[in-house]
Amino acid sequence: MLIRNIQSLVKNSPILPVLSMDNTDDAVNVCKALLAGGINNAEIVLRTPKALDCIRAVSEQVPGITVGVGTLLSQQQVSEAVKAGAKFLVSPSFTPKLASAMQDTGLPMLPGVVSPSEIAQAIEMGIRELKFFPAEQYGGANTLKALSSVFSQIKFCPTGGVGPHNAQSYFALNSVFAVGGSWMVNKEMIENKHWHGISQLSQQALQLLQQLEQCA
Repeated sequence: MLIRNIQSLVKNSPILPVLSMDNTDDAVNVCKALLAGGINNAEIVLRTPKALDCIRAVSEQVPGITVGVGTLLSQQQVSEAVKAGAKFLVSPSFTPKLASAMQDTGLPMLPGVVSPSEIAQAIEMGIRELKFFPAEQYGGANTLKALSSVFSQIKFCPTGGVGPHNAQSYFALNSVFAVGGSWMVNKEMIENKHWHGISQLSQQALQLLQQLEQCA
């Protein structure tokens, strides 16, 4: 049975790793490393020519990982990502047409917002889970706290500039159910094929976020 919302997807690991991958072998190995560290989902962003191939490879070769797609900007990309095996959908932005295309798939989805108007449009469409992006550049936890006081029915996944140094400020908010980030996927480790190091960082990140969530 498909998971129908993002909160259920990240229930056991309150983080969405954001991966920009250049080749399928590295994508598979990184996702295996994430899984070994206790993280069971990964968002591969459409920022490289091989992104869809990487999604397909991870979907086929790492069944323990729920692989999703990020940086969705068009209806066509939504369709292509689903065909490639994406199991959840993430966008950095919000438009009714894009959100509708995401809804039509029936997959867990996380459109990106930063303003009250965007959030209000999402509510009109029945959407209750949103990505706050880019989080730090748009005022961080203080802005999200203000938005959450008005839109109490919305749960957020802040992404963009979030890491161990400031995750606590986000998890102090009841409206935050997870964070997105890539600090546990060190680029040098990928280049050096140091998969165990990524597993260690993933385990540390997960332990930190779970502690913060419990204290929130």
